[in-house]
Amino acid sequence: MRGKHFRKYSQKYYIFYLSASLMLLLLYACSTTKKVPDGEYLLTKNEFSYLDGKILSDKIPSYAAQKPNKKTFFLLPFGLLAYNNANPKYDSILTEYMTYPNEMRNQNLRDSLFVKYGHPEYKGRNLFWNRFWHTVGEKPVIYSDAKTKTSIEKINNFLVYKGYWDSEVTYEAKRDSAAKKAQVKYNILHRDPTFIKDYYYSISDAGVRQIYERDIKKSLIKKDNILDQTVLEDEVRRITQLMRDNGYYKFNGSGEQIYFTADTLNSRKQVPVTMDIHRDSLDGPFIKPKIGNIDIAVVDNIKEYEEKTIKKDSLRGIHIYRKDTAQYKLQSLWLPIIYKPGDAYEQRNFDVTKRNLMAMNNFTVLQAVDQLRNEGQANEVDSLIDVKYILKPLPKYDFKVGMDLHYSEILNFGFSPSLELTSRNIFKGAENLNLSFSGIVGTTKDPEKENAFFNAYELSAQAALQIPRLWVPFKRYWKVIPKRYSPTSSLFLGAAVQNNIGLGRISFNTGLSYLANVNDIVSHKLTLFNTQFSFTQNKDNYYQLFLADDEIRKQIFDLYFLQHPEVQAQFSNGQLTMDNVSRIIVRDNAFQAGLDQQQTGTFNSFRQSLTNKDRQTQDVVISSLIYNFTYNEIGQKEYKNPFYFSGKFEIAGNFLGLVSKNSKEDGIIQDNTKTIFKIPYSQFVKFDFDFRKYFTFFQEKARPHTLAIRQFVGIGIPYGNSSNMPFIRSYFNGGSNDIRAWVAFGGLGPADSQLDERVRSYAMDNVKLTTSIEYRLPIDNMFEAAIFTDAGNIWGLKDNGYGDQFKFSKFIKQMGVGSGFGLRLNVAYIKFRLDLAYKVYDPNQPEGDRWVIHKNKLLRPTLNFAFGYPF
Repeated sequence: MRGKHFRKYSQKYYIFYLSASLMLLLLYACSTTKKVPDGEYLLTKNEFSYLDGKILSDKIPSYAAQKPNKKTFFLLPFGLLAYNNANPKYDSILTEYMTYPNEMRNQNLRDSLFVKYGHPEYKGRNLFWNRFWHTVGEKPVIYSDAKTKTSIEKINNFLVYKGYWDSEVTYEAKRDSAAKKAQVKYNILHRDPTFIKDYYYSISDAGVRQIYERDIKKSLIKKDNILDQTVLEDEVRRITQLMRDNGYYKFNGSGEQIYFTADTLNSRKQVPVTMDIHRDSLDGPFIKPKIGNIDIAVVDNIKEYEEKTIKKDSLRGIHIYRKDTAQYKLQSLWLPIIYKPGDAYEQRNFDVTKRNLMAMNNFTVLQAVDQLRNEGQANEVDSLIDVKYILKPLPKYDFKVGMDLHYSEILNFGFSPSLELTSRNIFKGAENLNLSFSGIVGTTKDPEKENAFFNAYELSAQAALQIPRLWVPFKRYWKVIPKRYSPTSSLFLGAAVQNNIGLGRISFNTGLSYLANVNDIVSHKLTLFNTQFSFTQNKDNYYQLFLADDEIRKQIFDLYFLQHPEVQAQFSNGQLTMDNVSRIIVRDNAFQAGLDQQQTGTFNSFRQSLTNKDRQTQDVVISSLIYNFTYNEIGQKEYKNPFYFSGKFEIAGNFLGLVSKNSKEDGIIQDNTKTIFKIPYSQFVKFDFDFRKYFTFFQEKARPHTLAIRQFVGIGIPYGNSSNMPFIRSYFNGGSNDIRAWVAFGGLGPADSQLDERVRSYAMDNVKLTTSIEYRLPIDNMFEAAIFTDAGNIWGLKDNGYGDQFKFSKFIKQMGVGSGFGLRLNVAYIKFRLDLAYKVYDPNQPEGDRWVIHKNKLLRPTLNFAFGYPF
């Protein structure tokens, strides 16, 4: 619907929306109690009144045993309305019908239930819509005195659990017989909590005591803190994991070897707490065993292993059982096991081994068992741990089909079908070959066809060989890179064909990657021979796509032809192309010196458009070595305020520089460049550093708040065969994960250059700084709000004629700043994000006009749709 049409008939539409809203409210008022039995009440509200402060107010409501029907988007209980829409005469029948497995739900079952409930006249009825409303709906929550009293007990127990031993909870119930509705008000009185006066510990085992004291600063039990049972339980889990990682097998396996005692003899408000760790009543030593037998079995079922009807082999002390000895090589089953017989027990080694087996994507783990050989006997303390893994091979082939939707400032709308075929264990070493095909078909802006639809596409195919080990020319690499790092390799080869309006691109890529995880926090990735070939088709159609560039080109051509009619003549009769003429103009210093101020501004825009054209249409080969280092505390429970760092180093073109011989003139602005296979190759060094820090507030709440800070620093240095970074390696601004007040490629940068707005859409450069701050406030389990500020820009290492060179004395005032707010929706482990951003400071405006916050229109923000957090 066009805005003009909407405004013309706005009154009519407002009346329609108002009428629809009134009808919906009327439906809500009339139907919520439709299936509430006489004498009963629909619970419509739980109210919580905190008489001495809203302590634990975000957690207490969840302990109510009875909650009203859920409201969708805080508006109406649509689940209840849907349930009430089903005919009540079928309720009992449909309730029992839904208890049966899905494969049994058919007409025969419905007919039998019709007879069972005394309605044979219903036989043959499908009841599709009644079944639909009954299934998607939610039964009315009927108020219950008994459940309300249960709520009182649960809330009070929770408060005692959190250290409020003298709390008191009462309730008031309001019943409306005419409306058949009820509300409950819970009154919570916390009173003063109980505090830890002093903390002591008693540990009989000297080895356990030594390890505990070594890490005592990490203890969660602190003097003068509230005596919170949750904290005590967290401390038990911390100590349990600590001891198991230090060789104590099944430490606290019974859950009774660590316990706390609070002495309330003198006071209930200030109590000393003592932690005791004892293996048993006799204070026997804790078990610190070594690894005994290790068995791995690849079978179709556990019975085949138990009956020992399969062949047994051994490799470096590990026993390997296989039904088909040719199916998997011995070493492929030995490599995931990161410990060997005789090693000291460490729980983390067991955890990593199981993770390795799952990550191979070749097996289902039917059984993973570790047990003391002499458990329960007198010599248990000196026993060994026997381990076995029983694995069932996954199907040889796995086929997946997918579909994604796309939206961006360049691609207005698109859909992306994808196909993926996985072939497992192709070389008998648990290697997987993934063949994938994907495409994007979409709509982009066509200056010549305003209503063009699905006028762009991109098709890509990729083959990736996933190898669960290092693919290197020497075998015993694990002596240099330990098996506990879980090293893997990936060899990939891909091709893509892209067609936009007027322009097209064909590209190929290949490479070999190695990944090693030192632990759950640190990882390394090295990519060798990361090579990309990119070819642009229909380069001469550039000006049909970018009409603003073409307009400026015509203005400069006209100026030049007035002084050089001979060039115009050669251009007119086809002796010179547009690019030939452009190259002549930008190298004619006398012509440029004779331009007035206005003409010089147009000429600068012309040079800018030529730079864009060179980058947009360049053919290029990039062959590089890439190293990635990642340090990531996110998701680790012991880090309450996690830190993240990612560093990337890339160097390209050195090898190609040794084998290249030819040279050609490439582009209009660019100098002569060497080629390989008649394609220019890039030479550059690139560094990317991404720092992130997260501060968590109100950790005692069910939904804590988070302050997230990100700093990105990037620098690309072209050299040798390149005067500029290639298009696909250059920095740009804007987008949903960058400076959100500007769209991607949408006008910010470089530096404070006063470039022509019409041709700056693809402005890119070699240096980038971006700082983002975001405060995240959870609303409930589904919704989260955020407020944010982003600042940054791009610069050049040298002045390209636009005033874009990075200078320490100026870069702060050359940073664009944008702020805004966002809403996030959590649905089935997927986070949908909508951010509304506004420009605050635009460095590309003239001096004195750069603070643009007053020019923003509240209802016209820059919208950013995305999945997941921006950082």
